[in-house]
Amino acid sequence: MSTTDNSAPVYLEVLAAPAQFATSTPTAPIEFSGPTSYPDAISTTLAAEASEIIARYPRTRSALLPLLHLVQSQDGYLTRAGITFCADQLNLTAAQVASVATFYSMYRKEPTGRYLIGVCTNTLCAVLGGDEILAALTDHLGVSPGETTGDDAITLEHVECNAACDFAPVVMVNWEFYDNQSPSTARELADQLHADTPPPPSRGNPTLCTFRQTARLLAGLPPADEQAM
Repeated sequence: MSTTDNSAPVYLEVLAAPAQFATSTPTAPIEFSGPTSYPDAISTTLAAEASEIIARYPRTRSALLPLLHLVQSQDGYLTRAGITFCADQLNLTAAQVASVATFYSMYRKEPTGRYLIGVCTNTLCAVLGGDEILAALTDHLGVSPGETTGDDAITLEHVECNAACDFAPVVMVNWEFYDNQSPSTARELADQLHADTPPPPSRGNPTLCTFRQTARLLAGLPPADEQAM
């Protein structure tokens, strides 16, 4: 009931909730591309792995971030099928899943190569040659930042600070650090990635996984043979 001075009471009746507040939706938002659903065999495998991940959390929706990595490991980026799968597993709307997926830069909206090279050109890296490294890789690979080489081996990315200023200039590959880079060492690194013979990262994991294998690790699962994914 609402009243104002010198007026009669006004009564408001709340009926059923509007349809737009439904708890689920079958389709992903339009900014995601790719397939809209998975084949049955892939769906079954992903559902089993999703159940394993969800069981680790006291609240189901808390598993969203690793589930996004899981579907990214399947497709190499987030597809409409992946967004819808996560929504179905967690009883969320596709819009809720997409709002999280688009907030974090680690979740890709475009197909990504086996190796994602990120070159930092923020203040210290720029002073120490980050811009020259990015220019050298752009020329060497024949792609601009945001693009992937024709053989799907490498996606080049311009990134902001990697929080590794002590080792600037830094290049990241699939989120592993390669410290104290120069244009020549970055070109050599790119050649090794093209040949699928990546050198060990400067620190962290002793070996470098492919982009899709790394996504599985971030989902909390062991890396699988990429040919079987």
